[in-house]
Amino acid sequence: MIYQRVALIGLGLIASSMAHAMRAGGLAGEIVGYARSAETRSIARDLFCDRVCDTAQEAVQGADLVVLCVPVGAMGALAAEIGPHLAPGATVTDVGSVKQAVIAAVAPHMPAGVHFIPGHPMAGTEYSGPRSGFATLFQNRWWLLTPVEGTDEGALARLRGLLEGMGANVDTMDAPHHDLVLAVVSHTPHLIAYTMVGVADDLRRVSNSEVIKYSATGFRDFTRIAASDPTMWRDVFLTNKDATLDILGRFTEELFALQRAIRLGDGDHLHAYFTRTRAIRRGIIEAGQDTSAPDFGRVPAKGL
Repeated sequence: MIYQRVALIGLGLIASSMAHAMRAGGLAGEIVGYARSAETRSIARDLFCDRVCDTAQEAVQGADLVVLCVPVGAMGALAAEIGPHLAPGATVTDVGSVKQAVIAAVAPHMPAGVHFIPGHPMAGTEYSGPRSGFATLFQNRWWLLTPVEGTDEGALARLRGLLEGMGANVDTMDAPHHDLVLAVVSHTPHLIAYTMVGVADDLRRVSNSEVIKYSATGFRDFTRIAASDPTMWRDVFLTNKDATLDILGRFTEELFALQRAIRLGDGDHLHAYFTRTRAIRRGIIEAGQDTSAPDFGRVPAKGL
């Protein structure tokens, strides 16, 4: 056991998966949860929480680890709400996809003696809600930590132990670098997917739904990404706009170059470009972050 009491604030995919993983590994003595929705609290009580509270303040009392699992835009208000009720020596972490904005919103509300260690699990599915979690979500996935200045090394090591106990690979980096990396590997790809699906929706209206009927190709995978939680992704783009706009500008330049090659019939340029990008895909597979199995090896989360 690494923590006596873990409080999960927000009870969706990540929180429920953490609860299942902690239970499977015997990593927490008690798992306490809170969510705004009474229905969500009821489901969590039945499926993965030892105790569910009606307020966030009550949930964090006596917890030696508090995990903020709410959209990035809600973290500042939540931190202000729970700050006075945190136990001395407790660790507070989060699972937000943006780190600079979270640090700016949460850190001012952390009392002296409480260890705030921002984090971000690089794992997920297009499903959300308390029924969507499963214990193996974090297996061989990266969990990035962005410790703030003066972070207690003991608290950091303890949190790392929990995350590794759930199967994650843990790495640390500074918050600005995290936000730039995520703009490349997650945020901009999501924005492109949302755009492609939006364009296809316009086309569908004049094509007798053929776009959906024949979507068992590349378009299907755009729709998987674009099915992600709208509130979470709205907040991501609003809070990591500088890095996302930077990468989106670079994407636009690349797209213009490909347009020019197609227009001019420059097959050599296209072949060389696609060969280089194919190698990146192979690198992802070799790193164990995806599988080369047919249909991308994807299976629905248990119970879905």
